[in-house]
Amino acid sequence: MAEDDDEIILSELSDDELTAQMMDDLYDGLKEEIEEATHILLERGWTPYDILTKALVAGMTIVGADFRDGILFVPEVLLAANAMKGGMAILKPLLVETGAPRMGKMVIGTVKGDIHDIGKNLVAMMMEGAGFEIVDLGINNPVEKYLETAAAEGADIIGMSALLTTTMPYMKVVIDTMKEQGIRDDYIVLVGGAPLNEEFGRAIGADAYCRDAAVAVETAKDFIARKHNQMTA
Repeated sequence: MAEDDDEIILSELSDDELTAQMMDDLYDGLKEEIEEATHILLERGWTPYDILTKALVAGMTIVGADFRDGILFVPEVLLAANAMKGGMAILKPLLVETGAPRMGKMVIGTVKGDIHDIGKNLVAMMMEGAGFEIVDLGINNPVEKYLETAAAEGADIIGMSALLTTTMPYMKVVIDTMKEQGIRDDYIVLVGGAPLNEEFGRAIGADAYCRDAAVAVETAKDFIARKHNQMTA
């Protein structure tokens, strides 16, 4: 491309060109450009939901696919997610006002005894990038924190992360407590973390084990779609 990217004047682009440029800027982690473009589309009469889905989520879907395929790596995905957050900060209050449909709500946190959060943060960012509402509990979460927050927030999904083999079993404590309280079927339970695998996920009664953030997004979308189909059937 002969023209230097720095010379692109976003306000002079057509709507289609601007959304395409936003996808490129997201991929490159350019937060200020994403914020500017979001404002421009709002001024042109775009609904917050259309900006979210047609520009931001569409762009993060490409980032997620390339992360899954080993083309992008964690630092680049974090930059893209940070740029996405710039756009989301503008759109969030407007989305609430307009009552736009949401993909679903997820409560996510690292389990009790574990203070690792990079993987969990990446999942939270990618999920938000896919249009999910995220309630991030942070690290070292006891079972009560998961369940009380999920109930208070009306969550669809509970996500648990662990990086230590010593803290992995606590995931089963949370799921067993849900069974005891008769609320296991009220939530989709996703688990992840370096020492886990599919066999462990099945053994503790989780709905799915997600090996990375891209898989977590795809899995969550799939479960939410099935849940909606069951409700409308």
